Amino acid sequence: MTSTDKRLYLIDAYAMIFRGYFAFIKNPRITTKGINTSAIFGFTNSLIELIKRDRPTHLAVVFDVGRTNVRHEDYAEYKANRLETPEPILLAKPFINDILNAMHIPILGVEGYEADDVIGTIACKAEKQGYNVFMVTPDKDFAQLVTDKIKIYKPGLKGGDIEILGVEEVKAKYEINDPKQIIDYLGMMGDAVDNIPGLEGVGEKTAKKFIKEFGSMENLLANTHTLKGKLKEKVEASAERGLLSKKLATILCDAPIEFKEEQYDLEVPDFDKVKEVFDELEFRRLYENLYRAFANKEYVEELMEGDDDKAKITEVADGTVTAHKNGTMDLFATFEQLEQATTTKSTITENDHLYQFVDTPKAQRILVENLLKQKAVCFDTETTSLNELEAELIGMSFCYKKGLAYYVPISNNQEEAQKTVELFRPFFEDQNVLKIAHNLKYDYKVLKNYNIEVEGKLFDTMVAHYLLNPDGRHGMDYLSEMYLDYKPVSIESLIGKKGKNQRTLRDVDVQTQTDYAAEDADVTFQLYELFAPQLAKENLEDLFYNVEMPLMKVLAKIELTGVRLDNNWLAQESKDLENDLKILESKIFELSGEEFNMNSPKQLGEILFEKMQLDPKAKKTKTGQYATSEDVLQKLSSKHQIIPQILEYRTLQKLKSTYVDALPGQIDKKDHRVHTNFSQTTAATGRLASVNPNLQNIPIRTLRGQQIRGAFVSDEGKKIISADYSQIELRLIAEISGEQNMIKAFQNGEDIHASTAAKLFNIPLEEVTKIQRSQAKTVNFGIIYGQGAFALAEQTGLSRTEAKKMIDSYYETYPRLKEYMAEQVKKAQDFGYVETILGRKRHLKDINSSNFVVKAHAERNAVNAPIQGSAADIIKLAMIKIDSELETQNLQTKMLLQVHDELLFESPLEELETAKALIKKEMESAFPTNVPLLVEVGVGDNWLEAH
Repeated sequence: MTSTDKRLYLIDAYAMIFRGYFAFIKNPRITTKGINTSAIFGFTNSLIELIKRDRPTHLAVVFDVGRTNVRHEDYAEYKANRLETPEPILLAKPFINDILNAMHIPILGVEGYEADDVIGTIACKAEKQGYNVFMVTPDKDFAQLVTDKIKIYKPGLKGGDIEILGVEEVKAKYEINDPKQIIDYLGMMGDAVDNIPGLEGVGEKTAKKFIKEFGSMENLLANTHTLKGKLKEKVEASAERGLLSKKLATILCDAPIEFKEEQYDLEVPDFDKVKEVFDELEFRRLYENLYRAFANKEYVEELMEGDDDKAKITEVADGTVTAHKNGTMDLFATFEQLEQATTTKSTITENDHLYQFVDTPKAQRILVENLLKQKAVCFDTETTSLNELEAELIGMSFCYKKGLAYYVPISNNQEEAQKTVELFRPFFEDQNVLKIAHNLKYDYKVLKNYNIEVEGKLFDTMVAHYLLNPDGRHGMDYLSEMYLDYKPVSIESLIGKKGKNQRTLRDVDVQTQTDYAAEDADVTFQLYELFAPQLAKENLEDLFYNVEMPLMKVLAKIELTGVRLDNNWLAQESKDLENDLKILESKIFELSGEEFNMNSPKQLGEILFEKMQLDPKAKKTKTGQYATSEDVLQKLSSKHQIIPQILEYRTLQKLKSTYVDALPGQIDKKDHRVHTNFSQTTAATGRLASVNPNLQNIPIRTLRGQQIRGAFVSDEGKKIISADYSQIELRLIAEISGEQNMIKAFQNGEDIHASTAAKLFNIPLEEVTKIQRSQAKTVNFGIIYGQGAFALAEQTGLSRTEAKKMIDSYYETYPRLKEYMAEQVKKAQDFGYVETILGRKRHLKDINSSNFVVKAHAERNAVNAPIQGSAADIIKLAMIKIDSELETQNLQTKMLLQVHDELLFESPLEELETAKALIKKEMESAFPTNVPLLVEVGVGDNWLEAH
């Protein structure tokens, strides 16, 4: 290996662990045993991605060791203001150690020295031995160490690109002439995070100015006579403090640690040991990613080059790599083989089971008789497609006892298939047998296509787990591994990966079909036996059986009905958008002074940052081109009028590609309607999610976005009805909190935003201006989401002082709200969860965290989740009641969509008035409240007219 190939990566452990933890702060990863694995997952995922992307030859992870270090001898208050480490990070350390040990990655640390010093020492020693060193950290302090051979490797945020900072990048970023001036820069301005005091009165801007003018701390202090006024006094008075700060900010390169390069060799992991740790942490996908990071013949050869004792690489027949290392054989077999070889879960081969193939009509009739005698039966369908509208049955499986299941094959001849399914009609339509399935809505819709209605009491294990653990994952294979310690047969191992060459279950032999399908029913039945008593224990049975399960049928009907789209409308919209885009493009070219490819980030970056010089500190991506993402451009929007035009161009382009041009391709060829899917198990708040296509995210804040709704039309002789809850979340926070002033305003039919404004500004209702009403509206909704003065100031244009005063006035106006919020936080702290009006639970595991940011986020959820969740509960109740009434009255009006607080219907003209009255009545009375629930109903030929 030549010196230019030697690439040493030194990972700043705690910086990366904290980064991983906070990346999941809004949606922490919690195992089924309640362990918060966010920090471990974030760190490990970043480590694996680094290995996969950058292919280091040498690697080490560096930790701080001990509570004090050499800097405390000079300054006892060094890092004294640090908050306590969050509990999940303290718990993460042993697991991360286990993972690193299993991956043969050295863990470094020296008592009395910081990780920075260890990294600095190793980096300098490795540089002398010809290594290219990458310090993996987001910490700016490391910039002082950067040379031609030592660089900062800054991981990307939220999946973004990494950033490599070499000498030129550091100089440009901090406006200095030499990376070592970072020490002076940090010493001058201080560092609140590390409690380094710095010079009095000197911040970031002044420090940069001093560096340009004086070059160093010492030169500044020698020339303070050139400074003026108060600043001169402050700098001179704090000169000693400034020199101390520079010393504290200096990363040491002489820590007592040697660089023995052979210890840093990146080796092939011990996959068996890694798998044990990952299984305990429930890191299923991460194990696959780890395997793929090393499943590269050239890379493995590079790692093991020239060391016959350490490894031997040989080709195997299918082109994958077999590595013999440390006694581990066949390390690089295909992934399926590797998975089976290293799994600690039991599989079908060890499982004691009896799975029977039932293929004659007589045997099937006997099976039906047997099923009808049971209290609870799990069933599962095997089909040709995941799209229920086109899926044909391949087989059905049934289970009512652990380890015992039956598989019924279905002919590909439609007539024969229907005959077989008919034999099972008595079971599916029986009112007494509890029917269990995982993702029951899919099976329900498939059987609907065979004119079979699944009736009686239902139990969906996916929805049950969602209610028990709304923040978790709900796939059957995952739940089986986590709760049953059992790994089911993978469908991809039987029919291949997704794609045009993927087969169906019909293409495999009967025994394999039986084992696979019957196993699914068996596993799901076992999950039911676990989850059913848990629902009772958690007081969730009423919500499950009387809301979520009836709702499943309603959603299935909606999805099967679909909604008609006007292709001509969309085609015209596409043309109009194309014209708008061309006009915008011309304006942009005129402002930039030349034509370029608007869809090329590279060309756009060159125009904005090289030609127009809009940002001298413009960042570049890993590929060397300028970053031109939306958040980057938003920050520059006031710099030049070209930026708003570019942002508008991107908005219209996304509208065109995501909806206007894409929706026609989603129209079903048989009924010429578009059919979305509603997920009951996606949003932790209880709200439904629309997927494939997502019809809940069509933008409505802009006229262009609203126009898309005009494409959703009714059939001939029918109209679209839109029914929308008015301010339901505000009404519910008044209701649940018992805030009498707000309740009275709603009961009196007042405009709540104007009413709030009148109270806030202490003026008569009729004198409230549009601006005052708008500000009050922002506060009203902001309170629900835990908005503080800073966010309110940004949204309203008020100063932060004015915003704080308005929030204080708000709580004086509605005093009970503040009490309610405190009660919700206290309840979450005492019980670990909050509830909606129907008892839906939102678990808040970080509510007692010692970390302020983490705790504050949990506290906001403690207030917000019951309100959002209750709104979701109420519209679900309304959907169930409306569907029942439409059926009872034998009306032809169909429910088409649910979009947050709005329901959409298609109604024959002759039923219009009846349907409108029925819908309004059921929505407004869905749940008894003191605050009236108000529903606005509109009618039109399309959704745009009706809303």
